[in-house]
Amino acid sequence: MSVPSVFVRRRFEVPCTVEIENTADSLHAHVELDGDFILAPGDEVRVINPPERPPYGERIVARRRAIVTRASALGQLWTRLAGNLELTELYDVSFSEKRSL
Repeated sequence: MSVPSVFVRRRFEVPCTVEIENTADSLHAHVELDGDFILAPGDEVRVINPPERPPYGERIVARRRAIVTRASALGQLWTRLAGNLELTELYDVSFSEKRSL
């Protein structure tokens, strides 16, 4: 008996570039996947053997491999719904009278 595709998550490995910067100007980590595919809501990316955090004032750029786990159709739907519901928490709604600036 096969599982319907709505519940199936696919995995594949892809090369990637990892950039980590730890300087006074920036503290960030970016992963750029090789290939012509678009990540969808709910997809997961895990870098295999990620580089260590660079010492303060340095930047690291390294080539690694990543495992991409595609979300199922149901997972994508749930992620979109949860994201939209969490977005409503950011709305600032006021029922007070008109304010003057």
